[in-house]
Amino acid sequence: MVGSLFEAVGGAPAVLALARAWHERCLADPVVSHAFSHPGQHPEHIERLAAYWAEAWGGPTTYTSSMGSQHDVLVMHSANGVHEEMDQRAIACFIAALDDAHLPGDPSLRRTLTNYFVWSTTALAAHPTSAADVPASPPLPHWSLPGSSA
Repeated sequence: MVGSLFEAVGGAPAVLALARAWHERCLADPVVSHAFSHPGQHPEHIERLAAYWAEAWGGPTTYTSSMGSQHDVLVMHSANGVHEEMDQRAIACFIAALDDAHLPGDPSLRRTLTNYFVWSTTALAAHPTSAADVPASPPLPHWSLPGSSA
């Protein structure tokens, strides 16, 4: 049995490196960068993203204990219309960022991370017209590797 997905990627330093690498790729993409061009982005966006992913992958509960909730995340990403091309390009940025961040090359790990990101991107786009459509208290989803103890 393996540990958590969080442990499999290499813990907090690896998750932070992935968040940085993904963010850099998104900023360099002419379509995805639009999502980061609006005023009001949190000055610690990358650290908060890393905390969110870490918690979703079986790591510490830093995000929900001190930064926000799944509801907050869904509201932040709601009412932005349909943006399928941007979503697909963000997924491609994530896949490339796995290498940029030097995450382990294990195919099962990479497949699980990619599946998580595809699922997450779809979930974040699920309320394109109104933040009022976001459920009041959705749980932060948790992902693990096949055969994981987490």
